[in-house]
Amino acid sequence: MRALVVFESIWGNTEEVARAVAAGLGGDRIDVVDTASAPAVIEPDVDLVVVGGPTHAFSMSTAATRESARKQGAERVPERGIREWIEAQPSPGHAIPVATFDTRVVTPRLPGSAAKKAMKRLVRLGFRAVAKPETFGVHGYSGPIADGELERARRWGEDLARQLPAG
Repeated sequence: MRALVVFESIWGNTEEVARAVAAGLGGDRIDVVDTASAPAVIEPDVDLVVVGGPTHAFSMSTAATRESARKQGAERVPERGIREWIEAQPSPGHAIPVATFDTRVVTPRLPGSAAKKAMKRLVRLGFRAVAKPETFGVHGYSGPIADGELERARRWGEDLARQLPAG
């Protein structure tokens, strides 16, 4: 199996989750890349795409919400997030399996999900959902990741891998 895990991370929490998911996927053909390094076009031999980002203002981040994070002390703010990466993607030649996740503060529990919005856009492009969008909790905007969430992310990656044909 060849998988591409694309993440947007501002405080480092979403990157940690992305790497845990990739560890669960297993194998040596798993590319984990941030949105700045993510390919403009997904190669035809990719068997699974996993996309993850933080939930900002009830959805995927925008330039304005990323700037707000910078003003709150974030030092690693990407120029483009998963929203822009998805918008730039062409329709795949075939229905590539896709899964999405987000990170969101545990308290207060706010509505909205970057993962759900990302999945909706990816399916509209022609990707095929293989799992419901997943949320992983963090304490506060800057983290840390809530207890047990990295292990849960690894198990989610294992579940995703089991849904795909070996190869």
